[in-house]
Amino acid sequence: MTEGQLLVVSGPSGSGKGTVVAFLKKMPGYAFSVSVTTREPRAGERDGVDYYYITKERFNEMRDAGELLEYTTFCNTSYGTPVSEVERAKTLDRALVFDIETEGAANIRKRYPDAILVMLIPPTYAELEHRLRSRKTESDEKIAGRLAKAKLEVPLFRHYDYVVINETGKQEEAAKILDAIVRARICQKQGGPKTEEEKELLSFVAGFETARHPDTAKTFFQK
Repeated sequence: MTEGQLLVVSGPSGSGKGTVVAFLKKMPGYAFSVSVTTREPRAGERDGVDYYYITKERFNEMRDAGELLEYTTFCNTSYGTPVSEVERAKTLDRALVFDIETEGAANIRKRYPDAILVMLIPPTYAELEHRLRSRKTESDEKIAGRLAKAKLEVPLFRHYDYVVINETGKQEEAAKILDAIVRARICQKQGGPKTEEEKELLSFVAGFETARHPDTAKTFFQK
């Protein structure tokens, strides 16, 4: 059972969050927070499924009225998480997954201290740059902006509960790790491990605790 748990996944653009979350969506027991955005829908995207597409005026109204749990603006496009999404998840008896920026993650931690925060990063900075350039969808200027932002975001992993390296080609494995992290937290809430399987689960998840990887940022940028 995963109901009532908030899972926050952050990581720089190019970390593969979208693909990992897509795999997580195939697993039972999860609901996904739908953000609002001021950008236009891309091909194949659906309102209310991928995002709630709203005007800048409506976004500002929601922000000023305190209707956004967190929000950010990047490249003249605003994104935010409606407070109503958390309430919606409570009615679904599932864990609610947030795919959001580091600033938003910090805001959620303040409001919901029991939320699980996971930083998802590629194995190296060089791999991150390779992924961004391989998309061939953005200008060099925009890529440079994303790389510069990554240099600020990755060191913030220290404020997260877990850090997971999203190895290239192993996105499904990363999703399974996120699922294990959620199941381990639920196990702890229910009084701790009662079977050998649950003990193994908690032991496995402990290996991803941020405290065990103090040199993550240093290693990421040196390789």
